[in-house]
Amino acid sequence: MHFKLRYILIILIPFIFSTSCKYQKLLKSTDNKTKYEKAKEYYEDGDYVKAMTLFEQLKPIYRGTEKGEEVSYYFAYCNYYTKNYILAGHYFRQFISAFPNSQFTEECTFMNAYCYYLDSPKSTLAQESTYKALDEIQLYLGRYPDNDRMEECNELIDDLTRKLQEKAYDNAFLYYKVGQYKAASVALKSSLELYPDSEYREQTLYYIIKSDYTYALNSVYGKTADRLKEALKDYEIFVKAFPESKYLKDLTKIHEDITKKLDFLN
Repeated sequence: MHFKLRYILIILIPFIFSTSCKYQKLLKSTDNKTKYEKAKEYYEDGDYVKAMTLFEQLKPIYRGTEKGEEVSYYFAYCNYYTKNYILAGHYFRQFISAFPNSQFTEECTFMNAYCYYLDSPKSTLAQESTYKALDEIQLYLGRYPDNDRMEECNELIDDLTRKLQEKAYDNAFLYYKVGQYKAASVALKSSLELYPDSEYREQTLYYIIKSDYTYALNSVYGKTADRLKEALKDYEIFVKAFPESKYLKDLTKIHEDITKKLDFLN
Protein backbone atom coordinates (compact mmCIF):
# COMPACT_ATOMS: atom_id res chain seq x y z
CA MET A 1 0.00 0.00 0.00
CA HIS A 2 2.82 2.39 0.93
CA PHE A 3 4.61 1.49 -2.28
CA LYS A 4 1.52 2.29 -4.36
CA LEU A 5 1.06 5.63 -2.60
CA ARG A 6 4.73 6.53 -3.13
CA TYR A 7 4.43 5.57 -6.79
CA ILE A 8 1.36 7.78 -7.26
CA LEU A 9 3.09 10.71 -5.55
CA ILE A 10 6.18 10.29 -7.73
CA ILE A 11 3.96 10.65 -10.80
CA LEU A 12 1.66 13.41 -9.45
CA ILE A 13 4.13 15.81 -7.86
CA PRO A 14 6.04 16.65 -11.08
CA PHE A 15 2.71 16.97 -12.92
CA ILE A 16 1.29 19.37 -10.31
CA PHE A 17 4.51 21.38 -10.28
CA SER A 18 4.56 21.56 -14.07
CA THR A 19 0.90 22.62 -14.21
CA SER A 20 1.49 25.29 -11.59
CA CYS A 21 4.48 26.65 -13.49
CA LYS A 22 2.48 26.82 -16.71
CA TYR A 23 -0.29 28.71 -14.99
CA GLN A 24 2.17 31.19 -13.44
CA LYS A 25 3.72 31.77 -16.86
CA LEU A 26 0.25 32.29 -18.29
CA LEU A 27 -0.51 34.95 -15.68
CA LYS A 28 2.62 36.87 -16.68
CA SER A 29 2.04 36.39 -20.40
CA THR A 30 0.95 39.20 -22.73
CA ASP A 31 -0.73 36.71 -25.07
CA ASN A 32 -4.30 37.73 -24.28
CA LYS A 33 -5.84 35.42 -26.85
CA THR A 34 -4.29 32.38 -25.16
CA LYS A 35 -5.24 33.75 -21.75
CA TYR A 36 -8.84 34.08 -22.86
CA GLU A 37 -8.97 30.54 -24.29
CA LYS A 38 -7.35 29.06 -21.19
CA ALA A 39 -9.64 31.06 -18.88
CA LYS A 40 -12.65 29.53 -20.65
CA GLU A 41 -11.08 26.08 -20.38
CA TYR A 42 -10.56 26.51 -16.64
CA TYR A 43 -14.13 27.76 -16.32
CA GLU A 44 -15.60 24.80 -18.21
CA ASP A 45 -13.47 22.42 -16.11
CA GLY A 46 -14.86 23.98 -12.92
CA ASP A 47 -11.56 25.56 -11.87
CA TYR A 48 -13.21 28.90 -11.15
CA VAL A 49 -10.41 30.39 -9.06
CA LYS A 50 -7.86 30.17 -11.88
CA ALA A 51 -10.44 31.24 -14.44
CA MET A 52 -11.43 34.23 -12.32
CA THR A 53 -7.85 35.46 -12.01
CA LEU A 54 -7.36 35.33 -15.76
CA PHE A 55 -10.72 36.95 -16.53
CA GLU A 56 -9.89 39.70 -14.05
CA GLN A 57 -6.70 40.44 -15.98
CA LEU A 58 -8.62 40.45 -19.27
CA LYS A 59 -11.47 42.74 -18.18
CA PRO A 60 -9.68 46.09 -18.71
CA ILE A 61 -8.04 44.81 -21.90
CA TYR A 62 -11.29 43.83 -23.62
CA ARG A 63 -13.45 46.60 -22.15
CA GLY A 64 -15.73 48.07 -24.80
CA THR A 65 -15.33 45.10 -27.15
CA GLU A 66 -17.61 42.17 -27.97
CA LYS A 67 -15.26 39.84 -26.13
CA GLY A 68 -15.42 42.15 -23.12
CA GLU A 69 -19.07 41.20 -22.69
CA GLU A 70 -18.19 37.51 -22.38
CA VAL A 71 -15.28 38.22 -20.04
CA SER A 72 -17.54 40.23 -17.70
CA TYR A 73 -20.20 37.53 -17.83
CA TYR A 74 -17.79 34.72 -16.98
CA PHE A 75 -16.07 36.81 -14.32
CA ALA A 76 -19.36 37.42 -12.49
CA TYR A 77 -20.12 33.70 -12.57
CA CYS A 78 -16.64 32.82 -11.30
CA ASN A 79 -17.40 34.87 -8.19
CA TYR A 80 -20.78 33.19 -7.89
CA TYR A 81 -19.36 29.65 -8.17
CA THR A 82 -16.69 30.42 -5.58
CA LYS A 83 -19.53 31.57 -3.27
CA ASN A 84 -18.49 35.22 -3.20
CA TYR A 85 -22.17 36.17 -3.42
CA ILE A 86 -21.81 39.83 -2.49
CA LEU A 87 -19.09 40.34 -5.10
CA ALA A 88 -20.93 38.20 -7.64
CA GLY A 89 -24.03 40.35 -7.25
CA HIS A 90 -21.90 43.46 -7.70
CA TYR A 91 -20.44 42.12 -10.95
CA PHE A 92 -23.84 40.97 -12.24
CA ARG A 93 -25.11 44.52 -11.66
CA GLN A 94 -22.01 45.88 -13.33
CA PHE A 95 -22.72 43.65 -16.33
CA ILE A 96 -26.35 44.85 -16.53
CA SER A 97 -25.18 48.47 -16.51
CA ALA A 98 -22.44 47.94 -19.11
CA PHE A 99 -24.46 45.66 -21.45
CA PRO A 100 -28.17 46.56 -21.10
CA ASN A 101 -29.04 45.00 -24.47
CA SER A 102 -27.06 41.80 -24.06
CA GLN A 103 -28.65 38.38 -24.48
CA PHE A 104 -27.42 37.73 -20.92
CA THR A 105 -28.95 40.83 -19.29
CA GLU A 106 -32.16 39.14 -18.13
CA GLU A 107 -30.18 36.22 -16.71
CA CYS A 108 -27.79 38.56 -14.89
CA THR A 109 -30.72 40.57 -13.50
CA PHE A 110 -32.09 37.39 -11.97
CA MET A 111 -28.66 36.29 -10.73
CA ASN A 112 -28.17 39.63 -9.01
CA ALA A 113 -31.42 39.04 -7.09
CA TYR A 114 -30.46 35.43 -6.42
CA CYS A 115 -27.12 36.47 -4.94
CA TYR A 116 -28.96 38.69 -2.47
CA TYR A 117 -31.17 35.70 -1.67
CA LEU A 118 -28.13 33.50 -1.01
CA ASP A 119 -26.61 36.22 1.16
CA SER A 120 -29.77 36.46 3.27
CA PRO A 121 -28.84 35.33 6.81
CA LYS A 122 -30.79 33.24 9.31
CA SER A 123 -33.75 34.96 10.94
CA THR A 124 -31.92 35.76 14.18
CA LEU A 125 -29.65 38.22 12.35
CA ALA A 126 -30.29 41.58 10.66
CA GLN A 127 -32.34 41.15 7.48
CA GLU A 128 -31.08 43.88 5.14
CA SER A 129 -30.11 41.32 2.50
CA THR A 130 -33.51 39.65 2.82
CA TYR A 131 -35.37 42.89 2.13
CA LYS A 132 -32.96 43.69 -0.70
CA ALA A 133 -33.47 40.24 -2.22
CA LEU A 134 -37.25 40.73 -2.19
CA ASP A 135 -36.88 44.15 -3.83
CA GLU A 136 -34.56 42.80 -6.53
CA ILE A 137 -36.78 39.79 -7.29
CA GLN A 138 -39.79 42.09 -7.66
CA LEU A 139 -37.70 44.36 -9.88
CA TYR A 140 -36.77 41.39 -12.05
CA LEU A 141 -40.40 40.25 -12.30
CA GLY A 142 -41.52 43.77 -13.18
CA ARG A 143 -38.86 44.14 -15.84
CA TYR A 144 -39.33 40.66 -17.31
CA PRO A 145 -42.98 39.66 -16.73
CA ASP A 146 -42.81 36.90 -19.36
CA ASN A 147 -39.76 35.20 -17.85
CA ASP A 148 -39.29 31.44 -17.47
CA ARG A 149 -38.37 31.70 -13.78
CA MET A 150 -41.76 32.72 -12.37
CA GLU A 151 -42.21 29.57 -10.27
CA GLU A 152 -38.67 29.78 -8.92
CA CYS A 153 -39.10 33.47 -8.10
CA ASN A 154 -42.33 32.78 -6.21
CA GLU A 155 -40.58 30.06 -4.21
CA LEU A 156 -37.75 32.46 -3.34
CA ILE A 157 -40.25 35.15 -2.31
CA ASP A 158 -42.11 32.65 -0.10
CA ASP A 159 -38.88 31.53 1.54
CA LEU A 160 -37.69 35.10 2.21
CA THR A 161 -41.12 36.12 3.52
CA ARG A 162 -41.17 33.14 5.91
CA LYS A 163 -37.84 34.31 7.28
CA LEU A 164 -39.20 37.82 7.89
CA GLN A 165 -42.32 36.36 9.53
CA GLU A 166 -40.14 34.33 11.87
CA LYS A 167 -38.01 37.39 12.64
CA ALA A 168 -41.11 39.49 13.42
CA TYR A 169 -42.56 36.78 15.66
CA ASP A 170 -39.30 36.14 17.53
CA ASN A 171 -38.74 39.87 18.13
CA ALA A 172 -42.28 40.27 19.49
CA PHE A 173 -42.17 37.09 21.57
CA LEU A 174 -39.00 38.31 23.26
CA TYR A 175 -41.07 40.97 25.07
CA TYR A 176 -43.32 38.23 26.42
CA LYS A 177 -40.34 36.18 27.60
CA VAL A 178 -38.92 39.08 29.63
CA GLY A 179 -42.32 39.92 31.15
CA GLN A 180 -43.10 43.12 29.22
CA TYR A 181 -46.66 42.09 28.47
CA LYS A 182 -48.04 45.37 27.15
CA ALA A 183 -45.11 45.71 24.74
CA ALA A 184 -45.49 42.03 23.81
CA SER A 185 -49.16 42.51 22.90
CA VAL A 186 -48.43 45.58 20.80
CA ALA A 187 -45.48 43.92 19.01
CA LEU A 188 -47.34 40.65 18.38
CA LYS A 189 -50.37 42.48 16.97
CA SER A 190 -48.09 44.60 14.79
CA SER A 191 -46.42 41.49 13.41
CA LEU A 192 -49.82 40.15 12.33
CA GLU A 193 -50.76 43.45 10.73
CA LEU A 194 -47.54 43.24 8.77
CA TYR A 195 -47.91 39.54 7.92
CA PRO A 196 -51.61 38.58 8.26
CA ASP A 197 -50.97 35.18 6.64
CA SER A 198 -47.95 34.42 8.80
CA GLU A 199 -47.07 30.80 9.47
CA TYR A 200 -46.79 31.92 13.10
CA ARG A 201 -50.35 33.28 13.24
CA GLU A 202 -51.65 30.64 15.67
CA GLN A 203 -48.94 31.03 18.30
CA THR A 204 -48.93 34.79 17.80
CA LEU A 205 -52.64 35.02 18.61
CA TYR A 206 -52.10 32.68 21.56
CA TYR A 207 -49.43 34.90 23.10
CA ILE A 208 -51.48 38.02 22.40
CA ILE A 209 -54.21 36.58 24.66
CA LYS A 210 -51.66 35.52 27.28
CA SER A 211 -50.03 38.96 27.17
CA ASP A 212 -53.30 40.89 27.43
CA TYR A 213 -54.58 38.60 30.18
CA THR A 214 -51.40 38.82 32.27
CA TYR A 215 -51.14 42.58 31.70
CA ALA A 216 -54.77 42.96 32.84
CA LEU A 217 -54.13 40.98 36.04
CA ASN A 218 -51.22 43.26 36.89
CA SER A 219 -53.10 46.47 36.13
CA VAL A 220 -54.40 49.03 38.59
CA TYR A 221 -57.95 48.25 39.74
CA GLY A 222 -59.71 50.83 37.56
CA LYS A 223 -58.24 49.50 34.31
CA THR A 224 -58.45 45.76 34.92
CA ALA A 225 -61.94 45.26 33.46
CA ASP A 226 -61.22 47.00 30.15
CA ARG A 227 -58.01 45.03 29.70
CA LEU A 228 -59.70 41.75 30.51
CA LYS A 229 -62.35 42.59 27.90
CA GLU A 230 -59.54 43.13 25.39
CA ALA A 231 -58.19 39.67 26.21
CA LEU A 232 -61.70 38.27 25.78
CA LYS A 233 -61.93 39.78 22.28
CA ASP A 234 -58.58 38.23 21.42
CA TYR A 235 -59.84 34.86 22.67
CA GLU A 236 -62.93 35.04 20.43
CA ILE A 237 -60.75 35.82 17.42
CA PHE A 238 -58.51 32.87 18.24
CA VAL A 239 -61.32 30.33 18.68
CA LYS A 240 -62.89 31.36 15.40
CA ALA A 241 -59.58 31.06 13.54
CA PHE A 242 -58.28 27.89 15.24
CA PRO A 243 -61.15 25.81 16.66
CA GLU A 244 -58.95 22.69 16.87
CA SER A 245 -55.85 24.36 18.30
CA LYS A 246 -53.56 22.61 20.75
CA TYR A 247 -53.66 25.81 22.82
CA LEU A 248 -57.42 25.64 23.45
CA LYS A 249 -57.15 23.71 26.74
CA ASP A 250 -54.98 26.42 28.26
CA LEU A 251 -57.03 29.23 26.73
CA THR A 252 -60.32 27.75 27.98
CA LYS A 253 -59.03 28.07 31.55
CA ILE A 254 -58.02 31.68 30.86
CA HIS A 255 -61.44 32.37 29.33
CA GLU A 256 -63.21 30.95 32.39
CA ASP A 257 -61.07 33.05 34.71
CA ILE A 258 -61.67 36.22 32.67
CA THR A 259 -65.43 35.60 32.75
CA LYS A 260 -65.42 35.11 36.53
CA LYS A 261 -63.36 38.24 37.12
CA LEU A 262 -65.52 40.37 34.84
CA ASP A 263 -68.66 39.14 36.64
CA PHE A 264 -67.10 40.13 39.94
CA LEU A 265 -65.88 43.53 38.68
CA ASN A 266 -69.23 44.36 37.11
